[in-house]
Amino acid sequence: MIDMDSTVVITGASAGVGRATALAFAEQGAKVGLLARGEAGLDAAKQEVVDAGGEAVAVQTDVAAAEEVDAAAEAVEEAFGPIDVWVNNAMTSVFSPASEMEPAEYARVTEVTYLGCVYGTQVALDRMVPRDEGTIIQVGSALAYRGIPLQSAYCGSKHAIQGFTESVRTELIHDESNIQLSMVQLPALNTPQFDWVRSRLPKQPQPVPPIYQPEVAAEAIVWAADHGRDELWVGRSTVKAILGNRLVPRRLDNLLAHNGWDAQLTAEPSEPDRPDNLWDPVDDDVDYGAHGAFDDRARERSYQLWGVTHPMGVVALVSGLLLLIKTLLSRWRGSNDSAADTGSL
Repeated sequence: MIDMDSTVVITGASAGVGRATALAFAEQGAKVGLLARGEAGLDAAKQEVVDAGGEAVAVQTDVAAAEEVDAAAEAVEEAFGPIDVWVNNAMTSVFSPASEMEPAEYARVTEVTYLGCVYGTQVALDRMVPRDEGTIIQVGSALAYRGIPLQSAYCGSKHAIQGFTESVRTELIHDESNIQLSMVQLPALNTPQFDWVRSRLPKQPQPVPPIYQPEVAAEAIVWAADHGRDELWVGRSTVKAILGNRLVPRRLDNLLAHNGWDAQLTAEPSEPDRPDNLWDPVDDDVDYGAHGAFDDRARERSYQLWGVTHPMGVVALVSGLLLLIKTLLSRWRGSNDSAADTGSL
């Protein structure tokens, strides 16, 4: 269980899912290592952790550089001791048709989103294997299974993380290791990435509805760290995307070809020279926080996630409904029997 003796490392902790997850672990009393590039975002995240009752150390880190990830882990362990949970969350992306992507853009998205996860996993394993304990959480996406238009670099990276995680998990099982390796597959989320991601789209990008608040993702990540689930799907849309891709992948191809573009666009025109965080952070001077621009449309809870994480609650709810139905049927039959008896007099 996560408590005041637990040390947690989160990459991409300055905003979005990483920021919300840092706060969620802090509320459990954990000591949190915050890794990201943006100074203002890191400083604000650190203060939030402290205000929530946790402890924090912030380390400016580009996860695309393996040596920086290793140095950050050293700094966290010097401050708080052995790392118990490592959350690989850092990402970047480019919204663009594949035909317009630059080779360097593909390389950068891959280095941050995929290789950053690989480096984080290696650094965590280097420290956890000798102790034969610890948990590594890969922050995934429904897009780890189902690619969509305009996000080929990101979808490719998330697919790669899925394959990498499965491979490493089999090795841990072979070694009879007690280290837990989990992947949490997320739905569309209201995070600042849509304000700062590089984009060639004619209008401002948006998450594909339905949209969830990042706290829903944070709840799932903390739960996965506590419960040792190999994989956790979050949100009904994630379930539909993954199962749909298994059952009718070509139908989804055609559906996304016709609807997948407009679903990612708002009505607002895109600013041609807006800053993006592909190469450099945009939160060095401005703190973007955990939420993006879609608070008015984002869901604060996932009933699907509640059902998965509270199975006994589901059993109790279903049992209660069945009992209610049985009671109503019994009363209805009794009423009909009384009416029949009256009519026969």
